[in-house]
Amino acid sequence: MRVPLSWLREYVDLPAGETGRDVAARLVRAGLEVETVEQLGTDIKGPLVVGEVLSIEVLSGFKKPIRHCFVNVGNANGTGEPQEIVCGATNFEVGDKVVVILPGGVLPGPFPISARQTYGHTSAGMICSARELGMGDDHNGIIVLPPEFEAGTDAIELLQLVDEVLDIAVTPDRGYCLSMRGVAREAAAAYGLPLADPALLDVPPANAYGYLVKVADPVGCDRFVARTVTGVDPAAKSPIWLQRRLQKSGIRPISLAVDITNYVMLEVGQPLHAYDRGRVDGPIQVRRAVEGETLTTLDGVQRKLSAEDLLICDNSGPIGLAGVMGGATTEILDPVVDAETGAVTGTTEIIVEAAHFEPIAIARAAKRHKLPSEASKRFERGVDPEAARAAAQRAVDLLVLIAGGTAEAGVTDIAAPHPVRTIPIDADLPDRVAGAEYGRETVTRRLQEVGCSVSGTDILEVTPPSWRPDLTDPYDLAEEVIRLEGYDNVPARMPVTPPGRGLSEAQRFHRRVGVALAGAGYVEINAYPFVGEAAFDGLGLDADDPRRRTVKLVNPLNDAEPALRTTLLPGLLGALRRNVGRGNTDLAIFETGTVFLPKAEPKVAPRLPVDRRPTEEQLAELDAALPDQPRRVAVALTGERLPSGWWGKGAPSGWADAVEAARVVAAAAGVELTVRQAQYAPWHPGRCAELLVGDEVVGHAGELHPRVVKALHLPERTSAMELDLDLLFADGRRVSGPPVSAYPVATQDVALIVDAGVHAADVESALRDGAGELLESLRLFDVFTGEQAGAGKKSLAYTLRFRATDRTLTADEASAAREAAVTVAGERTGAVLRGA
Repeated sequence: MRVPLSWLREYVDLPAGETGRDVAARLVRAGLEVETVEQLGTDIKGPLVVGEVLSIEVLSGFKKPIRHCFVNVGNANGTGEPQEIVCGATNFEVGDKVVVILPGGVLPGPFPISARQTYGHTSAGMICSARELGMGDDHNGIIVLPPEFEAGTDAIELLQLVDEVLDIAVTPDRGYCLSMRGVAREAAAAYGLPLADPALLDVPPANAYGYLVKVADPVGCDRFVARTVTGVDPAAKSPIWLQRRLQKSGIRPISLAVDITNYVMLEVGQPLHAYDRGRVDGPIQVRRAVEGETLTTLDGVQRKLSAEDLLICDNSGPIGLAGVMGGATTEILDPVVDAETGAVTGTTEIIVEAAHFEPIAIARAAKRHKLPSEASKRFERGVDPEAARAAAQRAVDLLVLIAGGTAEAGVTDIAAPHPVRTIPIDADLPDRVAGAEYGRETVTRRLQEVGCSVSGTDILEVTPPSWRPDLTDPYDLAEEVIRLEGYDNVPARMPVTPPGRGLSEAQRFHRRVGVALAGAGYVEINAYPFVGEAAFDGLGLDADDPRRRTVKLVNPLNDAEPALRTTLLPGLLGALRRNVGRGNTDLAIFETGTVFLPKAEPKVAPRLPVDRRPTEEQLAELDAALPDQPRRVAVALTGERLPSGWWGKGAPSGWADAVEAARVVAAAAGVELTVRQAQYAPWHPGRCAELLVGDEVVGHAGELHPRVVKALHLPERTSAMELDLDLLFADGRRVSGPPVSAYPVATQDVALIVDAGVHAADVESALRDGAGELLESLRLFDVFTGEQAGAGKKSLAYTLRFRATDRTLTADEASAAREAAVTVAGERTGAVLRGA
């Protein structure tokens, strides 16, 4: 919301010396987010005056139209003589009033003006366009002023070029601040000054003579005010003061009727719409759309409507998308001038609509049709339903004042009953929340400044104002008191932590995993948890893959990603692709985070109270409604794992590195990981490892399938791993460091011949079980196939390290442990010693 300081002063009598930055500081202290304070016109120097065009000579022989003009600037030039100016614009005629800057003046840029020779004539000044004065982007022609201004009048003051504009970022709960009325209320409270409320107008009551309106959906539209103005001059234009306020607020002036509705919206916060009464067919109706209906909106686009859309209709059908944008069939017509008679035709009868619509319906319609508007932005944040009558009256008054119209006596006001919301609050609740002493009188005064009605002593009965739908419980009211008293006055006290508390074992484990992977050369990333069907298609998941069953968001940030992730791989591989696209070709990244798995029978989450601690039953009900959220870790690699350099060629990353990352995580969990071959999307069927703890599958690792690599635009041989951390840490075990022995290690190698179909993981498991407690580590260091191994056979060579914690092992003990390991491997897998 852009707030011109000169406009704000109309509603709050700010101290004369207050600058925009001073006001911004007060508003920030009251809890608003003032992003910038824009200084307008500080780089403009006069003389900048109104000029009357006396004569125009069109110069020929040039590539573009050039006009040599004499302009009356009054006594601004010190002589009273006409000013000679050369101009390239063609949108003005003799007798028009224009804006002229004389030699010695400076335009924004800075662009100093001086007399100079051009096109064979002296040009002593310049006739200005809106863009040259910093008033907007319009550079199609120069500014033509209304004829009533005298030549020589100071145009800097006339055009209100010098001002300060506060740019406020309005949060969703402060929709009332999307208006001068709302910001003025905050400024009045911040300075302790009275507010001149622009919505306090004398409005005639509803009667039977107003324009006929039928509301078929009182939930979607709980208030509809209609007023009619006749005898409007179609040639009337918006006055300069109105245009300038719109421009400073970031809205382009269009036509008088549209400008007035925009002006009142900015002033009061109530969006309005103006209809050409002569183009409205019968009564106005408010209803939901019929699926498949169409509406051509003011932007000229024909839109296919949904059954959820709320419409404004007449007998011909839809004439507006309620709260978003009007329809083209009833828009105000541009004035048309008859070339022979000079008569102006156009809209002369206007219906002004001021309605209140349900916020969610408007927000969804604006998003569904990709049609955000100034109106929808306000409705979806909450508009004061009691402001509709005053806003309609204000628009009618301006149409009568500026366009010479006549307000009809008929007033339409359809309003659904609104229950009065009363919130009980302990008078000392703000004190307890902030840890400060405000007192009942301060609490009462601050709530009244917000607009609340307050009664009571120890327990206050507070009725929030109609423009604050966000005030729903005692803590909302406490926040209002605290922010108006100043967050900087809230005392800073460190909380006292009870002894003996700290990170849980699971939290320690998660940190160990991150530290371990970082130590192994991986960089942590955090991806968005949102996915769509395209992500699963890219991973090559089957249609019945359980990972395609997701938790859908009711209001997703992106229609293409409406669900929560069931695997970490889409976000991780997306980050990998973006980095590769930016030239980072050697990557090893990881992420730890939760995935979201829907339950077989989803439940609706309860709405918990905020004024007290929920009961155990309520918390249990909430937990039962949440999806399962196991925590996982995933890595992705591409490029060189070991860099090339003067020392020689590096080593590319591959499936083995992804498997080793899983072993790093398992070591942090203090568990032994079993690795065996598997087929599981999105990995290459011949380079995919299944990761197990005991007999339970905890994850997969390997090289991605070539089709996945191509679909996701990843480098060839990209590898990845994903593990379920909750399964690794299922029993909440405490992990300690490995035992350290002062005694030497005994190393034994063994080469076994097994059938080619036997998994190395099964042989390794058998060797571990047979070797017993003396086995410290086991490593496969060679796999051999060929004639020496035999047809259909393969040789697996292992290094076994034995060590005792209390003695030096003898050669016989180490050999006995080795023989026991080989025996068990032979019994389970049919393995025999090579050469035996």
